[in-house]
Amino acid sequence: QVQLVESGGGLVQPGGSLRLSCTASGLTLDYYAIGWFRQAPGKEREGVSCISITGSTTYYTDSVKGRFTISRDNAKKTVYLQTLSLKPEDTAVYYCATVAWCDAQGMRVSHNWGQGTQVTVSS
Repeated sequence: QVQLVESGGGLVQPGGSLRLSCTASGLTLDYYAIGWFRQAPGKEREGVSCISITGSTTYYTDSVKGRFTISRDNAKKTVYLQTLSLKPEDTAVYYCATVAWCDAQGMRVSHNWGQGTQVTVSS
């Protein structure tokens, strides 16, 4: 099994940046594709980004393309989500989870959820 812990969230002004981390304990991350998700109050959970086991394939939902970058360091058992030019609509709890494979469809099959980290974008 693998346990995931998210960190790096916080309060930031519009236009600001945060780097979110998803760190695994237990089993190494080498076996898993990882997705980042977010859920805002009153909204459905949204798949934001994912990265394949090797990092060769990435996916971003349209609303974050060009602003967010996902990366992984398997040696550190960590997946990162670098967020740039944050907007108020990015406000949500951000979660990471293992996913079946890295594309929009693969993100629908997810396990090993972390407990989330709050990102609040507000002036």
